[in-house]
Amino acid sequence: MPPPTKSIVLLDDEKSYTDLMTQLLAEGLSCPVHGFTRPLDALRALPEIRPSVVVTDYSMPQINGIEFIRQAAPLAPGAVFVIITGNDLSEWQDELDQIAVLKGLLPKPFGWLRLAHEILRVWPEGLAAPFHPANFPRD
Repeated sequence: MPPPTKSIVLLDDEKSYTDLMTQLLAEGLSCPVHGFTRPLDALRALPEIRPSVVVTDYSMPQINGIEFIRQAAPLAPGAVFVIITGNDLSEWQDELDQIAVLKGLLPKPFGWLRLAHEILRVWPEGLAAPFHPANFPRD
């Protein structure tokens, strides 16, 4: 069995946002960050990437973030998920609570540092977190 890969997947249909956040996270954290703007492309790539954390937007064309997590979880064993959203998901709270791999929900807007903190907060136990204090201010 290959060693666990320490990487992050970021999925958001807004390309400029995905590109910027992917770059900032890759510079601030010590692991690869793979950005996607199309859920079906991300699903196809997950088995090869083997991410530790998958961050997905809720509102996207093709499928929403909840359906994406349902389809992605079996393709990325051991990964944990975070939903990012500008929507009020309170009506979906019961459904969200049933998704064991969903470890965080982050309301937009937020900066890259807030997202990085959330990724580190949910990082799977047993894997060294991708953290370089010089590159990643804690305050």
